[in-house]
Amino acid sequence: MSESATSTEKQAKYSDDIYEEAANWHVNTGEEKIHPKKAVGKWRNIKWITHSIWLILFIGPFLRWNGQQAILFDIPNRQFHIFGLTILPQDVWMLALVLLFFAMLLAAVTSVAGRVYCGFFCFQTAWTDLFMWLEDKIEGAPAKRRKLDASPWNGAKIQKKALKYFIWTVIAVLTGISFVSWFTDARQLWHDIFTGQASSTAYGVIALFTAGTLVLAGKLREQACFWLCPYARIQGVMYDKETILPTYDYHRGEPRGRLKKGQLVEGNGDCIDCKQCIAVCPTGIDIRMGQQEGCITCSLCIDACDAVMEKIGRPKGLIRYASMDEMEGKKQLPLFKRPRVLIYLTILTLAIGGIIYGITHLGAIEVKVLHGRSPLFVQRSDGTIQNKY
Repeated sequence: MSESATSTEKQAKYSDDIYEEAANWHVNTGEEKIHPKKAVGKWRNIKWITHSIWLILFIGPFLRWNGQQAILFDIPNRQFHIFGLTILPQDVWMLALVLLFFAMLLAAVTSVAGRVYCGFFCFQTAWTDLFMWLEDKIEGAPAKRRKLDASPWNGAKIQKKALKYFIWTVIAVLTGISFVSWFTDARQLWHDIFTGQASSTAYGVIALFTAGTLVLAGKLREQACFWLCPYARIQGVMYDKETILPTYDYHRGEPRGRLKKGQLVEGNGDCIDCKQCIAVCPTGIDIRMGQQEGCITCSLCIDACDAVMEKIGRPKGLIRYASMDEMEGKKQLPLFKRPRVLIYLTILTLAIGGIIYGITHLGAIEVKVLHGRSPLFVQRSDGTIQNKY
């Protein structure tokens, strides 16, 4: 066989491999609605706990401090009141440091443990989880929800859909009102809203947040993570081989294969291809195909896989938090030896130092009143004196 023919064969095989691999990848571009299965386990419980941090949005405006609203962002008067501290326009440099702090905190956490913010703290994830939990309670398990969506409209379907959207709308309206409450007196706002005395701006912002919450958490769901969130696009530059992520242990799991008579087939790996990791994934990806843009590091696939491993008598951790270096058998670098993490921590420390300095050195406003040079004064027709400053 000639050398050129051999080269052509290799190229053809390489092309076939590429297309075969691509055929196994599936990205939902919005044409299908994902109904993830309810996951139960350690990571699911942790998610509910971390989501509860958003209760601050609803409770925070009603906290009082010395008889006043504890936290008030008074835009018309250009004052931020935070537990007795008053931040004025000349202190705006501290806001820049606060933004820098959270940006670097996000980068540092991502470098160490991936998209932990997305999976456990993001408002999009929290509201979507709540909406889907309510949907599960009202419409049933994923199979029942798909059947309901495909069925013709009848009394039962209208009743379930109406109840679901009513509760969703109540949550969305409360979200909008709670957001506006941070910028005006919260107690007065509630009175003004229901008596029709609130400003048009307040009503407009509440309507905007209501619509946004319904669209993002009720309609788009995981598609917001795919197509709207810029963080999903830049996550790749924040990862390295030491970043720990939900990872499928392909050494242990492959070759995958279904059980026969309830037992693993000799020669197969521990993965029984049950696809439970896909069923619980809110973005519908297959973690066994490696890291993907759709993975928000929610760890629900870990709960699902651990439950299956426990049932078939195999060790947990087929899908677990691990780095690429760990999967390849390499030694893990400690955090203090990772330059990227050290740079992030240095910037974080400087930002915190600047914020603390600014808060501890808040002083009174310095005002200089300068008299106009000429004329020194003007005598008006009624005999009064007018000065210019």
